[in-house]
Amino acid sequence: MNFHPDRMAGDRPILLKMAEDGIYRSQFVTGTSNGGLTAHPGGDRWHWESRIFGGAYDLAAAGERPVYGALNYRRDAVGGAPRFGSSHFRLTIRTLARATFCYPDSSTDPSAFGVANRFSLLELAEADGLDAVDGHIEAQVHGPVRFDCDVEALVLDPSYRGTAVEDMARRLPCVIEWHPGFRLAVDHLRRHPDYRGQEYVDLGAEIAVDGWLDPQIIGDAARTDRYDPQALKKVWHCLARFGSPLRTNAETRDPVPACCPLEPASR
Repeated sequence: MNFHPDRMAGDRPILLKMAEDGIYRSQFVTGTSNGGLTAHPGGDRWHWESRIFGGAYDLAAAGERPVYGALNYRRDAVGGAPRFGSSHFRLTIRTLARATFCYPDSSTDPSAFGVANRFSLLELAEADGLDAVDGHIEAQVHGPVRFDCDVEALVLDPSYRGTAVEDMARRLPCVIEWHPGFRLAVDHLRRHPDYRGQEYVDLGAEIAVDGWLDPQIIGDAARTDRYDPQALKKVWHCLARFGSPLRTNAETRDPVPACCPLEPASR
């Protein structure tokens, strides 16, 4: 479950709110997201969930709705869906039993779905050949995700070492780990104006510190309220795509075996 750990949930730092609540809240509760902000009755997210789950959540309270993550089928140290944040919660294998999956993600009106013991989405994702930012297999976890029993670790970007983010993260009742880190030189960013657009290359160069971008630098820019959050999101996509660490086996637990034996997914 990727997210940006230095963002706010209302007037509170998101990590403090998580520590107080003890569970991972859906966008319908928090009103925050690293994707679209349409989680309200009649909004796009509401309609997507109504279609995917056959109306099962149409009358549900906000806190009863599923929360979203991704299957880390690439076994990337930075999580299964870096598009949505530099850090991630790695869930226990037990949560697979109450997870559903789709590819592409639910915002694209998907027709391919799966559950842990009936799953063939890997072939679809691999055939598309998209990068890790755009090619994730979405997971929806049904029921509460508790930090004290459903999370193996919170995996943070090293740009937050020794910062208030680390201090707040240590209030959570789960293990803290670190991945190798996102970092991108502005000179490298300038080679890719076609990825998200020249304006986001220019914005990245503007907010960079000593010619470099990392997650903390983008978070600092977000807190100034000087920049459009959607524009900063595109800068983050560039950093996640071109400044991602090399894939490692830092996460030694493979989330995929519980999806075997593989059977055809629903289409």
